Amino acid sequence: MWTMPTLEPIVAAEPGWRARLELEFRQRGGATFLARRGHVGPLLVQRPFFPEPNVCHVYVVHPPGGIVGGDDLTIQVRTLAGAHALVTTPAATKFYRCERKEAIQRQHLAVGAAAFEWLPQETIFYPGAAARSETIVRLQSDSRFIGWEMPCLGLPARGERFDRGRLSLDLELWIDEEPRLIERLRLEGASPARSARWGFAGHEAIGTLLAYPANAALLAAVRALSSEGLEVAATCVDEVLVCRCLGAQGEQVKRTLIAAWQSIRPLVLGRGAVSPRIWAT
Repeated sequence: MWTMPTLEPIVAAEPGWRARLELEFRQRGGATFLARRGHVGPLLVQRPFFPEPNVCHVYVVHPPGGIVGGDDLTIQVRTLAGAHALVTTPAATKFYRCERKEAIQRQHLAVGAAAFEWLPQETIFYPGAAARSETIVRLQSDSRFIGWEMPCLGLPARGERFDRGRLSLDLELWIDEEPRLIERLRLEGASPARSARWGFAGHEAIGTLLAYPANAALLAAVRALSSEGLEVAATCVDEVLVCRCLGAQGEQVKRTLIAAWQSIRPLVLGRGAVSPRIWAT
C-alpha cells in the first residue's frame, strides 16, 4: 500500500504558494476519527464533522481562494482499516489566468480495508489558465470508494469561454497496485476538441464519477437517473463503475453526479446519503 511521506518545511524559491496537506483517518471503538492532520502552507481543515454514525466528514480549505501560476498544492489522504471518511470542499476550486508559470494541484488518496468518499466541488478553469491536476486513487480489493471530479471550462454564465490556456488533467485508479483506470486529458483552449462532436461538442462542464466495488445493479441504478439536457454515459468494467457527464454549465453536472451518489451510496457503502452541510450554504 502507498505510504504517506513525512511533511517537511517548504522553502519557496520562486513566487507562488507551496502547500501540502496530510490527512489520516482511523477507526476506534466503532467510530472514525481524524488521527493525523498536518499542513504546510495554505491548505488546511478546520475541524471534522460527524453528521452520521461512524463517518467523519472533512472540508478541505484553501484560504487564498484560487490557484495561480507558480502555485503547487498537494493533498494526501489515507484511510485505514475500518474507517469511513468523506472529504469535500466548501466551494469550487478556481484556477486563474497564468501569465508565465503553470499552476499545479495533486491529490493522492490511499484506502485500506475501509470506505472513502472523495467529493470535492467543481473545479473552474478561467480563460488563460495553465493548469496541471493529478488525482491518484490507490485501493485494496476490500476497499470501498466513491469519488468524482468536475472540471468546468471558463465562465459560460458570464460569456467567458475557455478559448485560451492549457490543461493537463490526470486521473488514475489502482486496486492492489494494478491499474484499473488511467486517463490523460491534454486540452488547449483553441483545440478543435472543444466544439467537435468527437470531443466535448461545445459543452463546458465535464463530470467523472468512479465507484468500487461495482456490479450490474449499480450500473442500472445510475442509468435509470434522469439526465435531461446533458450527455451522460455509464460503464462497469473490472468492478469499477465509471459515470461520465457533459453539460453546458457546472451546476447541471454537479446536480447529476450528486443524484448518482445518492442512488449508489446504499449499494456501495451500505448507508443512505447524508450530504455535507457545506453544500447547502
